[in-house]
Amino acid sequence: MFDKLMAAQQKADEIKARLDTISVYGEVEGGAIRVTATANKAITGIDINDEFFKSADREELEELLLTAINKAMTQAEQVSETEMSAMTKDMLGSLGGMFGN
Repeated sequence: MFDKLMAAQQKADEIKARLDTISVYGEVEGGAIRVTATANKAITGIDINDEFFKSADREELEELLLTAINKAMTQAEQVSETEMSAMTKDMLGSLGGMFGN
């Protein structure tokens, strides 16, 4: 039983490492602002189009930046949930005999 639990922990660690390599994006205003993050919800980049930056006021920029960040975080959550769900399904299959079933 302990071996199966250790294997499950190792699998979870592998998925977390893989999520660090998956990039997700949040864009607004047709790509005028683009936020890049990992599927582990770490923001790795923010790109603001020079023309948009010149013409936007502070309040507009802040609102759109928040929207782009939230879109990226939503995508990260969806990818993370999909990966963890697949891992859980796989783990449950391998734990089938653990409780005498």
